Amino acid sequence: MKKNILIIFIILFYSCSFDNKSGIWKNENIISKDSNDSFREFKKLSITYTPYNKIINIPKNFELKAPVLVNVKNWSDIFFSDTNNLLNLKYSNLSNQKFRSKKISRNSISSYILSENKNIIFSDSNGNIFIFSLIDKRLINKFNFYKKKFKNIEKKLNLIVENGIIYVSDNIGFLYAFDYKKNKVIWAKNYKIPFRSNLKIFKDKVLASNQNNNLYFFNKYSGDISKLIPTEETAVKNTFKNNLSLNNKYTFFLNTYGSLYAVTKKDMEIKWFVNLNRSLDINPSNLFLGNQIVNDDKKIVITSNQSTFILDDETGSILFKKNFSSIVKPIIIDQYFLSISKNNFLILTNMNNGKILYSLDINQEISSYLKSKKREVQIKNMMIVNNKIFIFLKNSFLLKFDLNGKLTNIDKLTSKLNTFPIMIDGSMVYLDFKNRLLEVN
Repeated sequence: MKKNILIIFIILFYSCSFDNKSGIWKNENIISKDSNDSFREFKKLSITYTPYNKIINIPKNFELKAPVLVNVKNWSDIFFSDTNNLLNLKYSNLSNQKFRSKKISRNSISSYILSENKNIIFSDSNGNIFIFSLIDKRLINKFNFYKKKFKNIEKKLNLIVENGIIYVSDNIGFLYAFDYKKNKVIWAKNYKIPFRSNLKIFKDKVLASNQNNNLYFFNKYSGDISKLIPTEETAVKNTFKNNLSLNNKYTFFLNTYGSLYAVTKKDMEIKWFVNLNRSLDINPSNLFLGNQIVNDDKKIVITSNQSTFILDDETGSILFKKNFSSIVKPIIIDQYFLSISKNNFLILTNMNNGKILYSLDINQEISSYLKSKKREVQIKNMMIVNNKIFIFLKNSFLLKFDLNGKLTNIDKLTSKLNTFPIMIDGSMVYLDFKNRLLEVN
């Protein structure tokens, strides 16, 4: 009897205490409840979806060529660029905490931050816009546009910055331009219907969409409507936000109905559109969910509830449809794109022929690296940094893979990520869960 009790105790001990040194698996069941999980509604409503789980080893003699390393000075768009695609970002990679501020706000901070001329720009749920100087290491401006009658409304601000002017849309229906250097509002409009998209700037236009899936082109000097394009409206609202992406010729607009539009930048006319939801039955089980549009070199990559699409940017024709969805925004590297499936498979796909070059189980790669029992991690973000794939976990760990998919390092950040990190002049900048701004290099 005593022998049996001892065996049971040993089994329980090892199953609960593996990998205590790294702590990488700890508290993942709690972190998985993060409100930023854009697929949580789909997981609850769908009972037929089978996650992609095929392991494909990289072909012999294949080596993914690293893009040119870029030292970023400004991060003026929340998705980094007009195309929403990331470059190969430079990072000093010393893992030294250069600076950590005091708590900046008591309210919930937006997931995205911007940077212009060493000024970090972000907002909170009270409608405050903060300007923090990395040079002076202090908050240099705090601005709130809203009057007392909006005090009890949670604000969700969409920001983009250009030449000292922050353009803002919100979930109340306001659109305004704020000069943070002169600390004054240049213009403000109330369009009554909540805005529900990222913002883009093209020449003299600010592009945005509202919750009714109307695509707007505003004059950036006045806020007046230059063009309105109505698209399909959905009866059920979910967490997916309309998304905008630009290339040299077109504005790409993905709405909550699951339709992708290409609109000419010159004339603001619809060139083509295609529905990726493949359903005419708008009910909660058919909610469209996905990630941001990414485009590069005449190809568009979009991930929806269950599939990833590669489309031709001139015709909208679907070149390839893959049976996996990505939990992060894909990254295009030359003729390939990287994605992470719902069950944490790191996948590299050739956009020209649709072939998967490799598909690796991130959980298994961590387990093998640490020589520990396999469990599931929760992923927050992915970037290409210093010729490597950086995968940020929600519990402050950072996985570093080479471009061929080999896990080379597991590091731990000094504080847990609250916002998505950005790379500025060789440093990593983000806010932690105590709303402190950190600069790490």
